[in-house]
Amino acid sequence: MSRNLDTTALRSFVAVADTGGVTKAAGLLNLTQSAVSMQLKRLEESLNTTLLDRSARSIALTSEGEQLLSYARRMLILNDEIYGKLTSQEYEGEVTLGVPHDIVYPVIPQVLRRFAAAYPRMRVQLVSSFTRKLIEEFNRGAIDVILTTEDSMGVGGEQLAEIPLIWVGAPDGQAWKQRPLRLAYEQRCIFRQFVQRRLDEAGVPWEMVVESDSSRTIEATVSADLAVHTMLEGTEPRHFERISHGGSLPELRRMNVNLYQTNLDDGPVIADLSRYIRDGFHTLRTPVMA
Repeated sequence: MSRNLDTTALRSFVAVADTGGVTKAAGLLNLTQSAVSMQLKRLEESLNTTLLDRSARSIALTSEGEQLLSYARRMLILNDEIYGKLTSQEYEGEVTLGVPHDIVYPVIPQVLRRFAAAYPRMRVQLVSSFTRKLIEEFNRGAIDVILTTEDSMGVGGEQLAEIPLIWVGAPDGQAWKQRPLRLAYEQRCIFRQFVQRRLDEAGVPWEMVVESDSSRTIEATVSADLAVHTMLEGTEPRHFERISHGGSLPELRRMNVNLYQTNLDDGPVIADLSRYIRDGFHTLRTPVMA
């Protein structure tokens, strides 16, 4: 006899795995802690296995829980897309998403594809700019959802990922060996002053050879091996490569990818778009445990 898994319980299980605790999961799902705990207990009983290791201070997944998590994510994605496809015809219009240039890939195309499947009559206007500019536009109500790359987080933000900032240059390039070190940055890049400060602290002389608000100009200069640049690990384009400098350049810090969203009381559109973004960054992030 076939048996069915409870998608509500699966959603609670995934939320606990993502947030690292029942308390945070309950807040995320707008449920009580006891309701989440009960759903987890029913799920474990239905599968006749233990999914969570509760012996430590923070909840961890058992090997069975790790296996279920992969399946649960896929089941919930399919469930949500089916539900959205068949019930969202009343939703039409436009939502504005702001994303810094350097983190559009690889996540955002997947997000746009999922959103289009769930809300075929909604259009996403993608605004690609610098973090400071996106925050300004968000604060004045011009953008519904933004992603930022920051070393901290503002009021109302949600940390999606903590990703190392790395040195990048042309494939097999030699520009990183030159002194003064030749840098190429957009004028409003949020990483720029931090990198300059780290170089000064490490006693590495540098010069800014390209100052432009065009990311294409920066890419062309770096890929021609005329300068180096920094990017979040995993977001570098194919014509860049991570520089194996062996300590010749200072190590850089991890940066937050933060999410800010508005209009949460206007229906599921903004919430679902944010959830698709959250899911997309799951594979890139370092989990923040409770």
